[in-house]
Amino acid sequence: MTHAEQIASQLKVKPSQVTAVINLLDEGNTVPFIARYRKEMTGSLDDEQIRIIADELIRLRGLDERRVSILASIEEQGKLTDELRDSINAAVTMTALEDLYAPYKKKRRTRAMVAREKGLEPLADLILKQASDSPEEAAKQFINDQVSSIEEALQGARDIVAEMISDNANVRAATREKALKFGKVRVEKIKDAVDEKAVYESYYEFEGNVNRFMPHQILAITRGEKEGVLRVHVDVPERDWLNAIQAEFEEDIISPFAEQLELAIQDSAERLLLPAIERDVRREKGEVADNHAIQVFATNLRALLGQAPLANQVVLGLDPGFRTGCKVAVVDATGKLLDTGTIYPHEPKNDWKGSINTLQDMINRHHVTLITIGNGTASRETEKLAAEVISGLDTAKEHRLLDHQRNTQHATKYLIVNEAGASVYSASSLARAEFPDLDVTIRGAVSIARRAQDPLAELVKIDPKSIGVGMYQHDVDQTALTHALDGVVESVVNSVGVDVNTASSALLTHVAGIGPKLATNIVTHRDANGPFKSRTALKKVAGLGPKAFEQAAGFMRIRNGANPLDESAIHPESYAIAESILARAALTVDSSIPDRIAALESLTSKTPLETLAAELECGVPTLKDILEQLVRPGRDPRSDTPAPILRSDVLKAEDLLTGMQLKGTVRNVVDFGAFVDIGLKGDGLLHKSQIPFGTVLKVGDIIDVEIVKIETERGRIGLGWVKTS
Repeated sequence: MTHAEQIASQLKVKPSQVTAVINLLDEGNTVPFIARYRKEMTGSLDDEQIRIIADELIRLRGLDERRVSILASIEEQGKLTDELRDSINAAVTMTALEDLYAPYKKKRRTRAMVAREKGLEPLADLILKQASDSPEEAAKQFINDQVSSIEEALQGARDIVAEMISDNANVRAATREKALKFGKVRVEKIKDAVDEKAVYESYYEFEGNVNRFMPHQILAITRGEKEGVLRVHVDVPERDWLNAIQAEFEEDIISPFAEQLELAIQDSAERLLLPAIERDVRREKGEVADNHAIQVFATNLRALLGQAPLANQVVLGLDPGFRTGCKVAVVDATGKLLDTGTIYPHEPKNDWKGSINTLQDMINRHHVTLITIGNGTASRETEKLAAEVISGLDTAKEHRLLDHQRNTQHATKYLIVNEAGASVYSASSLARAEFPDLDVTIRGAVSIARRAQDPLAELVKIDPKSIGVGMYQHDVDQTALTHALDGVVESVVNSVGVDVNTASSALLTHVAGIGPKLATNIVTHRDANGPFKSRTALKKVAGLGPKAFEQAAGFMRIRNGANPLDESAIHPESYAIAESILARAALTVDSSIPDRIAALESLTSKTPLETLAAELECGVPTLKDILEQLVRPGRDPRSDTPAPILRSDVLKAEDLLTGMQLKGTVRNVVDFGAFVDIGLKGDGLLHKSQIPFGTVLKVGDIIDVEIVKIETERGRIGLGWVKTS
């Protein structure tokens, strides 16, 4: 099968679709560009499918490179047979390929190598052939200066046989398959190991089937093993490995060499085969667990980046702290920094009243409409401060209001935001360039303030691994994790689109075809020459050539520019088609949206899309995208996500009662359920058993829950699902 056919079979799509994607990738096109602007060529494969194709293509080509290397190595040794060549060419996984290569691979000095150097390989062949001679008589012929006894000769021959058994590709494959199906994982606590918080207590004496081990369990015991708390074993039933060996190395009970083969088999299993299979099983299950954890993180990150921005909010950001105080930053509706400060409401200074006065003064001076509080140390204590500040504002306001106005909602609200990565951003070169004269701790408060205004624009400034919406992200393959998370960021940024005249270099970096260097060049050009008036003006940016422009232009937005189409997701290469559509509907690019909607609905009701596409010489998918953008130019897909819950008062733990129903925000989704922010210091756990079958939760979802369990001592809240009408 060709690479395209293999990938098509995996994705259940046509090989021609995969071939088209491969050709486009090889031509230097990016995944977002292919997914959005080459639908006719790919059969409308989506972003996720194209990323899978790109990753599988890299894997398969890497497999091919390894295959060529292995063939060359074996051929150089003069041991490449036609049968072996065919087997190597037929191998479809790296594991199968390495199994075939094992007997020919250069190893560190082994017992079998020493035995071969002593000339004992012919004696090993007699064991394998189950000869009819006496082993002792046969062994006498090999006694010399290097081999001092019959037993040494037989032992050396058995060492050679043991290695041959262990290196046999069929034996390895069959034993591994059985181990993955029927093997047992045993976990035990290492004697005298310290586990202060009893993190791994549930695994101190644990046993389970290999094929039933969950990814989070694998990651947990692996971490416990690395920390020196746990010891892990994989046991393979004797019948499974023995059957695999005997299928390839049959024992003849009549032969005098039968006992020698049996001893070699036992030695091979205990010393070579089973340890290797244990490593293989753990590696394979570890890769599955890693991939699962990476996927969980990627899914959560996509949802987090896709949360709806809170537009038109003047925000006061609070980065909570005790001894060093709470850092304060006020930003206007565009994210511009207006004011900063530090307050000390908590221990040791306990300047509660002074802190309230400072915050109220800032709020009044800058007309703040929202307070955002980082969810780290002292966050809930600072939440009480914010609630009291808001209450004081309302009390003061009531003196100035008429009676019929006093029932209106609070003008200022507060919101707890995830501050993960804020400190990383604060100390970054990007933050230093953005706020060179600002203290590093205050920069964190600015980030916390901006996260509510536009989560995507702010979070792209931080290494995705530091955002913390996954599980065991520091234990998985970091290269694979970075690759997956970078793909998510790129996907979301290009799905939303970027205002090229306001975007930071961090945001522009993730636009298809741009990257860090061009992003910096765009900002430098913008600073030197003023805002871009059109997409075509981007061609004047140093280093931004035709290919980069082709890849990036459709994802760049020019607000209030020379051409209204520049504000949409319509690619410049399709402007002529868009203008032809407008002309057919007696419209222009300057026509109002209501006029466009009415005229285009009339046009498409009279002319089938297939006919219109043929007349315009474009594909139906492209035509649909253009029509959508003409009536909803530059629509932000994040507008479909729920807005965060804004609060004005504090929920106390002592206020909770079993059965109480609340609204909560999903903060993290993991294998065993979802953590939900209901307004307390710690998130409540909605266990997977409480989530209705078929319901898929995402970070940022607003859901109705009820309190089902309160563990005051452990600070844990168990939640249940509330069905809404």
